[in-house]
Amino acid sequence: MERFFFVALRNIAIVGAVAAEPSRVAELKPILTGPIFAEPGTFGVMSQPSIFGRSLSGSRSISLDISGPDLDALLPVAQRAFGLMSSALPRSEGNQYRPRPGLSLGQPEVRLTPDRARLADIGVSVSDFGRTIDAFNDGLRVDEITVDGKRIDLRLTGDGGRVERTQDVASLPVVTARGDILPAGLVADIAVTSGPTAIRRIDGARTITIQVTPADKYPIEAAVARIQADVVAPMRAEGLPPGVTMRFSGAVDKLQTAWRAMVWDLALAVVIVYLVMAVLFESFAYPLVVLVTVPLAAVGGIVGLGTLNLFVDQKLDMLTLLGFVILIGIVVNNAILLVDQSLAHMRKGGSAPDDAIRTAAADRLRPIFMSTLTSLFGMAPLVLFPGAGAELYRGLGSVVVGGLAFSALLTLLATPPLTSIVAAAVERRAAPSPAAQTTA
Repeated sequence: MERFFFVALRNIAIVGAVAAEPSRVAELKPILTGPIFAEPGTFGVMSQPSIFGRSLSGSRSISLDISGPDLDALLPVAQRAFGLMSSALPRSEGNQYRPRPGLSLGQPEVRLTPDRARLADIGVSVSDFGRTIDAFNDGLRVDEITVDGKRIDLRLTGDGGRVERTQDVASLPVVTARGDILPAGLVADIAVTSGPTAIRRIDGARTITIQVTPADKYPIEAAVARIQADVVAPMRAEGLPPGVTMRFSGAVDKLQTAWRAMVWDLALAVVIVYLVMAVLFESFAYPLVVLVTVPLAAVGGIVGLGTLNLFVDQKLDMLTLLGFVILIGIVVNNAILLVDQSLAHMRKGGSAPDDAIRTAAADRLRPIFMSTLTSLFGMAPLVLFPGAGAELYRGLGSVVVGGLAFSALLTLLATPPLTSIVAAAVERRAAPSPAAQTTA
């Protein structure tokens, strides 16, 4: 451990460390987690920040938002959900939890409940009453002014020494519409109670969020499915209090958004490649022969990723999926070489389709293997030689290496016969009829 720091704030503590060896950062998690979370009632999340972000909860956090109009109704539901979640994804397996805010009302507070009838009698609205109490408590921002070229807040505050005890809140002055001054205790019920350490709202509704970071062995989809089956579904079947809702957010929403974008990117890449080849071949049929190599490359990418998982745990993340998009633009090159050379022999050399395809395969065999091997050897170190940050791109590299190797072999087996079938139909249709030749 190279560096260690600890920050204690009012309602949260932050612990962090930097590994002396960058490639062994993950080994620090159990060292830090053990003594900290062993304290009774302690909840938290320990994660390795992504190279693209600094989120404390990590990029794999799942948030279950429990929202409703009343905090008293939310707390039992959140406590019940937390208990079921602890059974569905036990902490002993490496799962981590963080309720936001806490699941208990541990913050002392003085609560004023206005008596609307009394306030109406003296001509004071509930909002004016609340602003009066704020002015004597933390101060009330009323305007923004400019002093010496700097914009500063103008705050209205009461006498700092007026409230020194909780009992003094009842004596705070409230000015009526007629100018009389009454103590706050006459127009509101005052109770010393406890409340949440923080107020959390989503879309204007009071919310308690249970943040879950599943263990590395659980993909996000599997963790969400387990929470849905073992937590959300049983609680909805039992019946939730009126107005209380439960929904997922966090990495789940991001995953769904990224997946929709990735599907669109894959489709768009295929369409663009097809249109470019249609212009190159001056035909809408021959590009279909080339696109057959795309699913072959996808199979190779899956085989490459599966082979990597025999030795290390590599998730199918978004960067790994990006490898399949890259494959679409790479693996078609070999098929394009074969089809383009075959068309050149047929259209310019006047060769028969089968002869043209055999000649093209013989001419392009060496360039195909040269380009494929240079790409494979260029990407192999990314997969075979790990280092600091290598886990970020190792999945992408395995997909590209597997897809290239698999498609290079199958392209030589599948492209020539498919080209022969398409050429037999297309070139026969394009050739002039004997009657037209005689007339000419």
